[in-house]
Amino acid sequence: MVGKITRAYERELKDGDVKMTSPKFGMSILFFFLCISFCSSTDQSFQQCFSSHLPPSKITYDVIFTQNSSQYSSILQSSIRNLRFSNASKPRYLVTPYNENHIQATIICSKEHHMHVRVRSAGHDYEGLSYISDVPFIVIDLFHIRISAKSNVHGFPAGSCPTVGVGGHISGGGFGTIFRKYGLAADNVIDAKMIDVNGNVLDRKSMGEDLFWAIRGGGGASFGVIFSWKLKLVRVPPTVTVFKTLKTLEQGATKLVQKWQNIAYKFHHDLFVHAVIQVTNPNSNQNPTVQVSFDCLFLGTTERLLSSIQRSFPELGVTQENCTEMSWIQSVLYFAGHSIAESADVLLNRGTQSTQSFKGKSDYVKEAIPKMGLEGLFKMVAEEETSMFILTPYGGRMKQIKSSATPFPYRSEYIYGIQYMISWDVAEETGKRIGWMRRLYKYMEPYVSTAPRAAYFNYRDLDLGRNSYPNTSYVEASQWGLKYFNHNFNRLVRVKTLADPHNFFWNEQSIPVLRLE
Repeated sequence: MVGKITRAYERELKDGDVKMTSPKFGMSILFFFLCISFCSSTDQSFQQCFSSHLPPSKITYDVIFTQNSSQYSSILQSSIRNLRFSNASKPRYLVTPYNENHIQATIICSKEHHMHVRVRSAGHDYEGLSYISDVPFIVIDLFHIRISAKSNVHGFPAGSCPTVGVGGHISGGGFGTIFRKYGLAADNVIDAKMIDVNGNVLDRKSMGEDLFWAIRGGGGASFGVIFSWKLKLVRVPPTVTVFKTLKTLEQGATKLVQKWQNIAYKFHHDLFVHAVIQVTNPNSNQNPTVQVSFDCLFLGTTERLLSSIQRSFPELGVTQENCTEMSWIQSVLYFAGHSIAESADVLLNRGTQSTQSFKGKSDYVKEAIPKMGLEGLFKMVAEEETSMFILTPYGGRMKQIKSSATPFPYRSEYIYGIQYMISWDVAEETGKRIGWMRRLYKYMEPYVSTAPRAAYFNYRDLDLGRNSYPNTSYVEASQWGLKYFNHNFNRLVRVKTLADPHNFFWNEQSIPVLRLE
């Protein structure tokens, strides 16, 4: 029948002025027309399913967006933070729920229509897994669900990038400038609400302690859709202090990093000093060089900070003139790159879009890297002017929490973590830049943790391994799972098997389901 229609279409072209008579052309035009009809019918079917699973009072008409919707592209692009994936496969539908009923209906109807679900909180998944897929899928974008209460005397130990979504940040662990005193974001969760694979609303009591354990560091997207967190806020002092000290290699940065490795994790838990390694061009008459920025947040006054830092790390040369006192919420603005004179409302601006592609990786360090290793690292850094590495000190409260308390395992044995990053503007540079990052990662192998070589789940890295579709074996998934979760991976697999036995919430690095071989 298709052949007859195609030949008839070719005869029409021959009888007219158009001379394109290729069977492939005719078939592609036919498929286009058939797809329009089929896709339109499917869209109506999905939307009807969606509405049928909502209470009448919850039905709205600006929740589901198809690829033909006028707002589809702007919503999809709004949270793509890595341009490397801007031209990847696109979801069949974007669902922007206002409440849990919309999430329930989406999960139920996605199962009925045999489509995968990806959940996007703010699009910071380093490998784009919250908004791309190789199979038919739907994106649930949670940007409308932003309910919160606030306090002038409390803070929360979370990260410093303001456009990171709370859902992924907390469910993957979540560290920031005050985690040495208060632990990870995931360590300070009291309760959570999520929609499971059957469309049920679960809280801590109804989900049980095993599932509650799993979503606090094991990644929420493997188990359901988390739409609410109840958090334990922490008391912050009325005054905190920050400073930034910049040193190039010519100014002795190598020796400073050597010492930083041995003391930063031992500092009092009120003191956080991380090291940021980048390439800088001092002036037009000199070649680029490596620069290290030592950035500090101290939970207290300048006087107390100077007393501590001048005693433990005098080589930094910090003086009162380097220090700025502010409130804790102003320090959040400061580390996010905003003026502390701005309103904190600027942190709610979700519209900041990336203009670059990037690749990230991570490591954890148990013993200080020797001078020779640092020199080799700095030599490689100097090759790529858009590279950046952040060295984050552990210790403090992180040493006091058991490695099995949450799925995030990297606690007392580790002195600092490393985030590697490289960015680029031109798509043609992708292979070169990623190739350089992989060579650097190989170079660092002798100096970082082993058995397994640890990695941070929130810095997702598909180089570590990926799941086969539609399922994967435990052995296959353990290639990446043990790196993220170490000994906690086995428990995560058991929880996943009970919570989502048919592996509906699958992605390239979702927790696998145990199956009888």
